[in-house]
Amino acid sequence: MKNASLFSVLILLSIASFSQANLSAFPLSSVRLLNSPFKEAEQTDLQYMLQLDADRLLAPFLKEAGIAPLKENYGNWENIGLDGHTGGHYLSALANMYAATGNTEVLRRLNYMINWLDSCQRKAGNGYVSGVPGGKALWNEMAEGKIQAGSFSLANRWVPLYNMHKLYAGLRDAYLIAGNEKAKAILIKLSDWFISITKNLSDDQMQQILKSEQGGINEVFADVAAITGDNKYLVMARKLSHKAILNPLLQNKDSLNGLHANTQIPKVIGYKRIAELDGDTAWAKAAEFFWNTVVKHRTVSIGGNSVREHFNAANDFSSMIDDVQGPESCNTYNMLRLTEKLFLSNPKTAYIDYYERAVFNHILSSQRPTGGFVYFTPMRPQHYRVYSQPQECFWCCVGTGLENHGKYGELIYAHNDKDLFVNLFIASKLDWKEKGISLVQQTNFPAQETSLLKITLNQPQTFNVHVRYPSWVTNGQMQISVNGRKWAATKDENGFVVINRTWKTGDEISIRLPMHGAMEYLPDGSPWASFVYGPVVLAAKTDTSNLIGLVADGSRMGHVAGGPRYSIDKAPVIVTAQSNPALQLKPVKNKPLNFTMTDLIAQSDYKNLTLQPFSSIHDARYMIYWRVTDEKGLKQLQQKLAEEEKQKLELENSTVDQVAPGEQQSEVDHQFKGDITETGTFKDKHWRNANGWFSYQLKNSQHTGKKLRVMYYGADKGSFDVFINGALLKKEEQDGTKGNSFFNVDYIIPDNYLNTQAEYVEVKFSATANSKTPRVFYVRLMK
Repeated sequence: MKNASLFSVLILLSIASFSQANLSAFPLSSVRLLNSPFKEAEQTDLQYMLQLDADRLLAPFLKEAGIAPLKENYGNWENIGLDGHTGGHYLSALANMYAATGNTEVLRRLNYMINWLDSCQRKAGNGYVSGVPGGKALWNEMAEGKIQAGSFSLANRWVPLYNMHKLYAGLRDAYLIAGNEKAKAILIKLSDWFISITKNLSDDQMQQILKSEQGGINEVFADVAAITGDNKYLVMARKLSHKAILNPLLQNKDSLNGLHANTQIPKVIGYKRIAELDGDTAWAKAAEFFWNTVVKHRTVSIGGNSVREHFNAANDFSSMIDDVQGPESCNTYNMLRLTEKLFLSNPKTAYIDYYERAVFNHILSSQRPTGGFVYFTPMRPQHYRVYSQPQECFWCCVGTGLENHGKYGELIYAHNDKDLFVNLFIASKLDWKEKGISLVQQTNFPAQETSLLKITLNQPQTFNVHVRYPSWVTNGQMQISVNGRKWAATKDENGFVVINRTWKTGDEISIRLPMHGAMEYLPDGSPWASFVYGPVVLAAKTDTSNLIGLVADGSRMGHVAGGPRYSIDKAPVIVTAQSNPALQLKPVKNKPLNFTMTDLIAQSDYKNLTLQPFSSIHDARYMIYWRVTDEKGLKQLQQKLAEEEKQKLELENSTVDQVAPGEQQSEVDHQFKGDITETGTFKDKHWRNANGWFSYQLKNSQHTGKKLRVMYYGADKGSFDVFINGALLKKEEQDGTKGNSFFNVDYIIPDNYLNTQAEYVEVKFSATANSKTPRVFYVRLMK
């Protein structure tokens, strides 16, 4: 108790020091959105949330506790190993939405779920509660030191620690955001349970566990330390911090190529949270370095990152253009959480510039106006997104999607002990109860370039209002007036315009934010660029045909836009000699943020395209990134693209199904199994090998798959067998003499190896005695 009391004092001192030097966000309950696209998105999210059945979300927890469920699980990811993960997200989403709206049905559901989780925990008797299938046996094995961890598995189960994190975070949010005291009690007991089952594990064993995706479990334990004032939870938070990711960041090294992006971002949030509590400046700087690396070198214009869920090479964004699995919504959700923490501890407007870009473009666009969330947002020219539906789809991006649109009010404003910060230009009302200050922001931004702040106070007060000077406003062009009188819009060292005066009820601050068009090229310097206007990414709707799977079903690959890929060589091309082609855009009359681009597009078929905010485009194919060239280079470019695209499309058209070994979601989607197997990256490609074996199931529902194509590396050695549906297809012996390059081997599959009644083909690679397989880089089932 003495140690806990001492730590509690240290936490309070840390918080006091933090408050003096840094900012605090307002509670969501202090901010109400007013009419705007963000308010509409909030209400759409609310309706989606209310369509979900709490009893079905609770079913995995009741089953694991030995209580008969009131209803059966949902399907999709809620019934194939990640059972319960959506329930954790739902707690966070309900807490956010109740705080943001005061909706009493939302609060009732939150309390209902917490009460049932309490019953599950009481039934267990040791603090445990979870929806992880077979979790009790799994955690008992782990407590005994029996640890089998891969990048997306632990004890041969799909990321169970990641799954647990969603519950931890949901309980935390139910308490901190919605004030549910029972959630706090469950959270603390669950944290004590985890400490008890890992107490005999060494640091090396803990680090082995952390190879598996864990969803930021270190952050939650740091939060429990702050909630309780007990240092043991902060000790556990440090134990749960993955050194393989932390150590390069501490050395300012970017070692992110090929890593699963959304596995790493939450870990870094945890590093930052721990640093806030124990003052570790090295860990705080590591988080800053990560943010700078990702935002400046690995992020596209909408604020998102990753291809097929992994960080592509920072110097090669070609896969971002080619692939249909572009930036994942979960990544941006977590980058925004990290950005908020970094901004509040170091209030530079650069953080808000990114935050604004990501919120206005990626997050706002990731929800269909009629309901439904987006997993991947392709940057591939003329592709499209697909949307979830409430009773069918339970992807990770549904979970974060439920949360995203209930917390737009989170960082519009911030404060320190006496001053108010206006960060974002979103129509809203702020109630700073502790200071007796109310502020209404009236704006139609970004459709209009102005915002009006109206202040109401209990009594006149002297304080500073800090108004952000956005990076997209040219120096000297921002205009501010107070009660009709001009105020010099001069930036301070953090990028804010500081207005100091004695304020009274009725005071008004008028803000004008002149926007202009610009072209932003991909971070690798390649000639692909997007149009932006102020903070708004502009895109063009090109087509509404062949939107196969637009509204996803519960199938394994339903979250991927699997319709035809239109040829990149036939996509519209920007032809200009100007350094900033955006200057040639012409505004459409009476349509804010809409522009014609007739003089810029080479092909006559596309000259009537209109640019509009990307967030306003739905149920359509679109262009965000455009190939930019001049007249001289156009013909040569078209020939080059046509040849490259012909080869790519021929390969795709002859492919029945494919799996990328070592890539998390690709392997999960193809029912990976294995024993004594490893993964890694080499020359920016993922691989898997084995001293034992590994297998996948490749879809062959039309029974057109007749050939297996496998990519290996020439210098690798190995003796192994390749099986199809349990039958030996080929004995292989690779001696490493094929040189330092990748090569493909085609295996013809005899008809009698294929089951015409089955929808899938099992492919297995098995090492022979005293050997191992070479690294397998790609597997295709082909016609």
